[in-house]
Amino acid sequence: MSDLPLGVLDLVPISSGSTAAAALRNSIDLAQEAERLGYARYWFAEHHLNPGVAGTSPAVVLALTAAATSTIRLGSGAVQLGHRTALSTVEEFGLIDALHPGRLDLGLGRSGGRPPTEKAPAPAATPLADGRTPGGLLIPPPFSFAHLLGSPRVSLQRKLLMLPGAESQDYAEQIDDILALLAGSYRSPEGVEAHVVPGEGADVHVWILGSSGGQSAEAAGARGLRFAANYHVSPATVLEAVDGYRSFFRPSEFLDKPYVTVSADVVVAEDDTTARELATGYGLWVRSIRTAEGAIEFPTPGEARAHVWSDEDRALVRDRVDTQFVGSPAHVADRLEQLQEATGADELLITTITHDHADRVRSYRLLAEEWRRRH
Repeated sequence: MSDLPLGVLDLVPISSGSTAAAALRNSIDLAQEAERLGYARYWFAEHHLNPGVAGTSPAVVLALTAAATSTIRLGSGAVQLGHRTALSTVEEFGLIDALHPGRLDLGLGRSGGRPPTEKAPAPAATPLADGRTPGGLLIPPPFSFAHLLGSPRVSLQRKLLMLPGAESQDYAEQIDDILALLAGSYRSPEGVEAHVVPGEGADVHVWILGSSGGQSAEAAGARGLRFAANYHVSPATVLEAVDGYRSFFRPSEFLDKPYVTVSADVVVAEDDTTARELATGYGLWVRSIRTAEGAIEFPTPGEARAHVWSDEDRALVRDRVDTQFVGSPAHVADRLEQLQEATGADELLITTITHDHADRVRSYRLLAEEWRRRH
């Protein structure tokens, strides 16, 4: 597409009044359109127990999408390693790579049903003035997940994802096991070899996804892997995440210098007014996630406007709503360029949700056309 590639992050959202089957068909259709438009990659997220999200298994959706596309890179954003093993992950991606070689990005994340832990963000190297970078990017105050720590739904999710008595493997060790299984160099502590067929030797790019400058950034940097930072999920800590990754980076067989993609939540329409209308449901949708109810089916603008907002509701979603890029192609492209300038991203990863599939496709098309014109 350009010298600053754009990718797509898809949750396979279910719109109100629709079905999971329709959401899956829409996502495959959008991946085909993204390929035609020149997007660099198409990633699927992993979420569980959400009435409005059908993307529960990235590997399964990737296999379906790989069969319907031919050139665009496909990946996970991210496989949740907290409830998985290194072997099962390599086997699944090895199976897909066997029939669609050289197209897969294996994005890895730490989560998997465990409640988030509170951590004060480290100061970012970029100075802020009134919550904005010198280029104008908004960095809002950190959002506290403390109210989710005791959520019965979060606890139930972990219970259902994990086998009884099972414990998650140390994240860094798990990444090392995945890399060794892919390379064919795995040895158990007792010296026993393991060779994954298919999977060993697969031409898969490993990415680490992270929201802070902590364990994920260190794991990616120390191993010389690609890193994806979440502005759309945790805008307050995106600068900390990319700065941390770069500080930990060591050249490797995979990369000789750091490589970063940064995500942004985007809605584009022909004009700002239309885009704002299409994005009306976003705040209510985020609220459902932040209250631990699970993501609701994405509402129509009318359904969203019917919600009576409390001050507590608005506080729950303010950072996400304020950092969503909504508007005309030129307006949104300006905001994306601010994000790239502030983070030094090598790529940007775009996630867009609207109630109607046609509006979502149009948003990606309008952005691609504007981006191609600029870059």
